[in-house]
Amino acid sequence: MKDVHALNHWIKTHGDLALDLVRIYLGIGLMVKAIYFMSHGEYLLQMMSSMGSLWFAPAILMHYVVLAHLFGGLCLTFGLITRAAAAVQLPILVSALFYVHLPQVVASVEARQSLEFAGLVLFLLLLISIYGAGRLSVDYLLARKENDELFHPDPAVGKAA
Repeated sequence: MKDVHALNHWIKTHGDLALDLVRIYLGIGLMVKAIYFMSHGEYLLQMMSSMGSLWFAPAILMHYVVLAHLFGGLCLTFGLITRAAAAVQLPILVSALFYVHLPQVVASVEARQSLEFAGLVLFLLLLISIYGAGRLSVDYLLARKENDELFHPDPAVGKAA
């Protein structure tokens, strides 16, 4: 019983690590999606064909989506400029949610699942863009190196190092 209380206490005091793990998972997932879109460009163009009638829009959007997923996913994985990396993904997920997946919901169950998954990823990216990076990130290490006194409750501890 003592171990259960200790585990519960550890989970409550280290809750930010769970969000870090979600951030890392999303980053890897976005990079995989970017690689998929690079190798299957016709699939991405087919999904975007219903969005606009301008001849240059699909090519520009395709490059934006691939680059944002690839480099944004990399930044999310390592926790580097985390809020910006998550915020860059938001317009892509909002567009995917409302312009790609929502019109196809009536067609099939698979389209509904894609809509739910895109909504979940959008929600998690919004959460990360607000919360930022946790302890398992380059952002945290850089902030700690720059402002060491903020990370120690006793000012003498920060100056001794």
